[in-house]
Amino acid sequence: MHFTPIIIAHIATAVGALVIGALVLTLRKGTPLHRLLGRSWAVLMLTTALLSFGIRTSGHFSWIHLLSLWILFAVSASVFAAMHGRIRAHRRGMLGAYAGLAIAALFTLLPSRLLGQLVWHATGLL
Repeated sequence: MHFTPIIIAHIATAVGALVIGALVLTLRKGTPLHRLLGRSWAVLMLTTALLSFGIRTSGHFSWIHLLSLWILFAVSASVFAAMHGRIRAHRRGMLGAYAGLAIAALFTLLPSRLLGQLVWHATGLL
């Protein structure tokens, strides 16, 4: 497997979501900046999940695509919850989605994965 435009876009949106998500988690909640960055984060997450369906091993989906389906549901449900004043549900859903993103990022950096190989070889650790 090699880096196709879909893989590059997927990586770019995922990294953007990791960075913006961390920032959103540190901001005071409910402020205009929190809402703006939160919306940006949600768009990045949904885009990342949708792009993942264009990435297949030997033409087949893998177990990680189940996480993408979950993200599509969880982020959408969490945005809906915020729009209807259900802040506790919003917070739980968004924290869970961010945790899923972070876990997926860790698995992506395993030395047996394409991006993991690139990162570990570039740092000289493999």
